[in-house]
Amino acid sequence: MEDKYSVESAEALANEALRLPITEAVPKYEQLLATFPTAARYWKQYVEAHMAVNNDDATKQIFSRCLLNCLQIPLWRCYINFIRKANEKKGLEGQEETRKAFEFMLGYVGSDIGSGPVWTDYINFLKSLPAQNPQEESQRMIAVRKVYQKAIVTPTHHIEQHWRDYENFENSVSRALAKGLVSEYQPKYNSARAVYRERKKYFDEIDWNMLAVPPSGSVKEESQWTAWKRFLAFEKENPQRIDTVSANKRISFTYEQCLMYLYHYPDIWFDYATWHAKCGSIDSAIKVYQRSLKALPDCALLRYAYAELEESRGAIQAAKKVYESLLGDGANATALSHIQFIRFLRRTEGVEAAKKYFLDARNSPNCTYHVYVGYATMAFCMDKDVKYAHSVFEAGLKTFKDEPGYILEYADFLSRLNDDRNIRALFERALSSLHPKDSIEVWKRFSQFEQTYGDLASMLKVEQRRKDDLARINEGASALENSLQDVVSRYSFMDLWPCSSNELEHLSRQDWLSSNMKKKVEKSTPANEADKTSGQLLNSNVSSKLIYPDISRMVVYDPRQKPGLTTPGLPSTAGPLPSSSAPSVLTTSGVPAVPNVIPKALPPALAAFIASLPPADGPLPDVDYVLSICLQSTLPVAEPGKLAQVGPASSDVSGSSKSHLFKPRDRHGKKREADRQDDDDTSTVQSQPLPKDAFKIRQLRKARVAAGSVQTGAASYGSVQTGSASYGSGFSGEQSGSYG
Repeated sequence: MEDKYSVESAEALANEALRLPITEAVPKYEQLLATFPTAARYWKQYVEAHMAVNNDDATKQIFSRCLLNCLQIPLWRCYINFIRKANEKKGLEGQEETRKAFEFMLGYVGSDIGSGPVWTDYINFLKSLPAQNPQEESQRMIAVRKVYQKAIVTPTHHIEQHWRDYENFENSVSRALAKGLVSEYQPKYNSARAVYRERKKYFDEIDWNMLAVPPSGSVKEESQWTAWKRFLAFEKENPQRIDTVSANKRISFTYEQCLMYLYHYPDIWFDYATWHAKCGSIDSAIKVYQRSLKALPDCALLRYAYAELEESRGAIQAAKKVYESLLGDGANATALSHIQFIRFLRRTEGVEAAKKYFLDARNSPNCTYHVYVGYATMAFCMDKDVKYAHSVFEAGLKTFKDEPGYILEYADFLSRLNDDRNIRALFERALSSLHPKDSIEVWKRFSQFEQTYGDLASMLKVEQRRKDDLARINEGASALENSLQDVVSRYSFMDLWPCSSNELEHLSRQDWLSSNMKKKVEKSTPANEADKTSGQLLNSNVSSKLIYPDISRMVVYDPRQKPGLTTPGLPSTAGPLPSSSAPSVLTTSGVPAVPNVIPKALPPALAAFIASLPPADGPLPDVDYVLSICLQSTLPVAEPGKLAQVGPASSDVSGSSKSHLFKPRDRHGKKREADRQDDDDTSTVQSQPLPKDAFKIRQLRKARVAAGSVQTGAASYGSVQTGSASYGSGFSGEQSGSYG
């Protein structure tokens, strides 16, 4: 079935109508505009087709249908051109009609960001009016000045051009008067220009050619909805700081433009009506709701919101009509509409009116158990009539005894009455007639009831009966086995549990594994038999075979598993680090794996620390990367007197020297600050990232060699001379060398 809101089909239909004569194109346009009543470009195309054949009556009729719902500048400019053409030969009367049309147009779309040309056309029209005497000339200048002063405070694309034209106009009339008027309107113009720049950001996010289609959840639709929401929020902040009446007019105009594109979005209609109501314009809000019901006749949400507004302002009969429109002729009324109308009648007309309608509604073909529950709850909570509410539940039980939801609601009602005897009787009656698949929730509630009202014997008895009954269906195949979950269910209360979260998680996983194991066992025998049978029937065509993955070795991943417990058939990743003599191995792809060995260049203390680490549980880390992070971390610098206690100088494997850390004290004490600065520069080298450029590494090594030779003259740089790139090299920060 073709989608009536297809954009491609609409464009094809519009193009087809454009090529046809107007008499044949009218049905096409009517069909198109019935689906897209806010598509301004289709209205413009339709009206231009009539204007082309000078069909003025049809043109006026079309404009009356579309102008107020399509606040788009191109369509309105088409309207003003039609008016000017129709009145150009009528003299003064025609000029007055044209002036009124301009005022009418600017009253609706004058605040549009693209209305600059309309203001310019109006000003030029006023300037072109003939003046027979100085008095008429003065009146014409006053009219032009008023329009200019409105245009320069309206944020449009042409606001700067309007300001320049206004300055020229005032200077042409009177330079003395122009200075005062220009200085008076300069701040207002600056504010309007700043607002225009901000408004343009929101304007550019909106697709002004989008057709109004029902929401489908597409990315474009959601982005447009968000853009309009931001635009509306911006306008509600009144960024131009204009008076309340003008600001509300501007917001209303933005809502009207939004509805041209989000015509099928109930939340936009609701926001628009709610905004009117908050501003105190209830009548405008009602008109918005009435328009929304024509746009979305099947939207019950808007009808309830409309009825709520009418009821809140005391218009009971108007609200009742809205509810009756939801009910229709009664045959297609939903259970929810019955319930809400009963509540409305109870609020507005009293108990007897609600009772009378309930008695009629229960005979409706669409009456469900919800109507009984809703009315019984209302009678119990609002009318305080326990006896009548009980009788309503009993009457409904005769019809809906096979509805688990109704049984549970009835049980909740009896629980409020603390009537444990009737609750047990209700559960017994219901479970005797319910199918096992439908009784799962009822059994669960029965068990919870016994945990609250019963003793230990009754609790265990109901639990055992529940298991026996559920064992007859697949969902309860594992229910016969006693589980700690039963104990958890019996001894938990609200958000308090008789076990830790880890234990609860473990129990849940075990139950899941147990149920999956049983399913695999049940399916294994039929599967094997099917394989044997199908193997005899398959031909030699290999491409016709279906290859399934082997899931027999799949297990649930548990990061807490002990070392050595691995997936069957897969090598264990846990174990001690191999020694430095372990040979390099190849991975399954043939690429040599990086050997997990303790590098010989490590200091003895760090090597002993790594050797004492426990076996790795899980994938092994990249040792080189970890060590590089360790070596780049800032370590405390030992004092010279305590250096010998750390280890002998001969045990240093890096061969690097930092003898400049232990410079002899200057006799005169003149270089203490310089030495301290030098110490700070060298002590933080480990915290700096390792240079990746080979040239920089060589320069750093040469600089340290020169510094060490000047300060001590006895430093050794074996690793630097050999060009080793290990992390124990001269730029690793290791202390070495002999000190006399």
